[in-house]
Amino acid sequence: MRKRTVDPKLLEILVCPLTKGPLRYDSAANELISEQAGLAFPIRDGIPIMLIDEARTIDYDAPPAAGN
Repeated sequence: MRKRTVDPKLLEILVCPLTKGPLRYDSAANELISEQAGLAFPIRDGIPIMLIDEARTIDYDAPPAAGN
């Protein structure tokens, strides 16, 4: 099964719902990262889930996951 990708045009217009700042696409984790908010928004079936309640808090002090 092939991982679905997000439309690049959609990525250009999306911003963090909390800070209204830019998002970085992490293809390995299939998430949109808001560095300003410290949140990672999941992408499910090619659809970014831009709900703060669904976002994962980024732990910048944690060691990087294997393969990164």
